[in-house]
Amino acid sequence: MKYGIGLKLGLLLATFGLVAMGTVGYYSYASSRTALLAASQRDLLTATQVLGRSFQGSIDEIATDTSLLARLPASSVLANAPAGARSERDKQLVADVFASMLAVHPEYYQIRLIDADHHGLELIRVDRDGDKLSRVPEVDLQEKAHYPYVFNTLLLSAGQVYLSDIGINHEEGAHSGLGKPTVRVATPVVSGDGKVVGLVVISLDLNSLFARLKTDLPKPYQLYLSNHWGDYLIHPDPAEAFGFDQGRRVFIQDSFESVASLVKGTSDSVVTNMESPQHAPKGLVAAFVRLPFGGSSESKFVILGLSQPLEAVVRETKRLGWNTLQMILVLGALAVGLAALVSRAVTGPLRAMADAMKLFSKDQTVSELPSARRDEIGLLARSLNEMQTAMVRNMRELNESRQSLKHLAQHDTLTGLPNRALFDDRLGQAVSQARRDQTRIALLFVDLDGFKDINDTYGHHAGDLLLTAAAKRMEACVRDADTVGRLGGDEFVVLLTYVEADQDALLVAQKICNTLGRPFEVDSLLLDISASIGIAIYPDHGDDELSLSRSADAAMYIAKKKGGDCAWIFGH
Repeated sequence: MKYGIGLKLGLLLATFGLVAMGTVGYYSYASSRTALLAASQRDLLTATQVLGRSFQGSIDEIATDTSLLARLPASSVLANAPAGARSERDKQLVADVFASMLAVHPEYYQIRLIDADHHGLELIRVDRDGDKLSRVPEVDLQEKAHYPYVFNTLLLSAGQVYLSDIGINHEEGAHSGLGKPTVRVATPVVSGDGKVVGLVVISLDLNSLFARLKTDLPKPYQLYLSNHWGDYLIHPDPAEAFGFDQGRRVFIQDSFESVASLVKGTSDSVVTNMESPQHAPKGLVAAFVRLPFGGSSESKFVILGLSQPLEAVVRETKRLGWNTLQMILVLGALAVGLAALVSRAVTGPLRAMADAMKLFSKDQTVSELPSARRDEIGLLARSLNEMQTAMVRNMRELNESRQSLKHLAQHDTLTGLPNRALFDDRLGQAVSQARRDQTRIALLFVDLDGFKDINDTYGHHAGDLLLTAAAKRMEACVRDADTVGRLGGDEFVVLLTYVEADQDALLVAQKICNTLGRPFEVDSLLLDISASIGIAIYPDHGDDELSLSRSADAAMYIAKKKGGDCAWIFGH
């Protein structure tokens, strides 16, 4: 029996179509999987770094709150007074302030004022029990001198802050922090003659803090935290955390081998893929960073990590791969049964679709396929069009997420101005450009006079609104090509490009002084500040970023010494 050319060609085309489409489908699937995995790793590391900076910023904020409470005159009066001479009015005042602080910060579950004498007796203690805040009666106050956060804090000087190791809270009381991961932040209370007479302690529920910090992260992200030995402090499976508190050790480096480099201090961040970890049988992608914790000592740090299931990253590519395989099988069957039709009508469209898929997998260029046809070729074309559209949409969403995280990492969250890292980068580029073009640039250091008094008097909220308003005024004083940045607190910097003469920079600085000298309307208050501005010109006052910054800083301090509300050019 002889086989006709149509059948032979149909079989040949079916075989070729299966092989060609299978190759294209597999290559598209593999390329998409690799691209999505790489993008996920980058985004996950960026999210971990942003979360780490938010965590460190929260710890710094707690230290600031502790210092503020310790500086309350009533705190010093209570801790310094004899036991029988302590005024109930002062006690209630301190308790009310403590309760206000707890109300503002739901992650705080206890604030205490502790005597330096009488075996570390608690003088005032306000506890959080669920949604209820209560001052503990004096009869239930306890002696705490044997706890490290007490005797270590009493060895500190005024203004210094003690940060405890992270551990499970076993101190019983009327609070809701029993059995929870806890950090205690403490600072001495100093009398008028400089003697340490007590301490203020804020107890922080670590789970509540991270629950707040994670609100902007995608839900599939899982959080890990370990101490400098590698013991889990936070784990998706709570049974794995604080093993040392139960007589066993569960180390992060045992689950994620690459994290050992963070524990040893040989790297600051790692990203890893786990194909089949115990707590995620289908694999996961994880990123970890090493963060200083508890002081400047290299031996004190924590390891923070985020992970997401590998299945969530590649789920879309699996679905598209399965759809492509189904279409290949359908086309192969049709090609065998309709040899003549396939030989004339399928060869061209299949080649066009194969080329389109190769082009898409190479550089994500979307080609229009013959989806208007009413046959199987049209069905395949529409499916491939949907695949391209879905993949482009996913990549666009990933890029937008990465850009958003990058913006958060490079800009001040309060004012929206470039932060220190981004400003330093722009300053470096400006210096390099000025060196090549033999032009001049100016660097201005701006320090707000009187801001601290306003912040202390009217609170952080008013201070934040004032900083935001001041930032907008400074931006209005410069050109689009110039840059205004915030270094932190009330310190700002301004980069002026293409400065012809020193007087040009001085005019801008005086303009900033004048606009900041006008009253600010904040929360129905009229607040007055001024600015001390130091000016340094490249290359006259420094031929690199560091020397230029030092000159501007020195000029700013001269402006400060002259009473503020003025600008000073370095060396004049």
